[in-house]
Amino acid sequence: MDLTPAQQRAIGVVAAALADAGVDVEQPALNAFVIALPGEHKLSTLCAFVVGPHTVSVNAFVARRPDENHDEVYRRLLQRNTLLSGVAFALDRLGDIYLVGRVPTETITEEHVDALLGSVTEAADSMFDRILATGFASSIRKEWEWRQRQGQPLDNLEPFRALLHLDLDPDDEGSKREA
Repeated sequence: MDLTPAQQRAIGVVAAALADAGVDVEQPALNAFVIALPGEHKLSTLCAFVVGPHTVSVNAFVARRPDENHDEVYRRLLQRNTLLSGVAFALDRLGDIYLVGRVPTETITEEHVDALLGSVTEAADSMFDRILATGFASSIRKEWEWRQRQGQPLDNLEPFRALLHLDLDPDDEGSKREA
């Protein structure tokens, strides 16, 4: 692969910024870097940086194509785009949800990379529960009900209780109210 001088410089910049970020980095090609960004709601966001001759692109997988309420999910993402810096929500041909961004190869700095990492992490994490609650509500409700019947823990579904108006089983200690 023949790289331009700008690409060679940008590869060094991206590699240094990712090393400073303290994330594990895979490098499947000389000009490509893959990392997993930790989050609170979306526990891990897979993110790739590709250094091209003209742009450095960042692509991060957020969620698969919603099972339901597609228009509402996509509307919310478009509205959120107006508040994002450096990245935007986008869809692939299957309807899967990504965050994408581009910076000119000649001007990329470690600060740009750090800002993109922050934007991807914040956007993916802040929208994840809402994407799931809107786009996968029926599946979450079914899972909640199944776990209740089986006496299984509901901990990782707890963020959806208020969003989906889920109630605990009346016999569950957590739902009893003091008189």
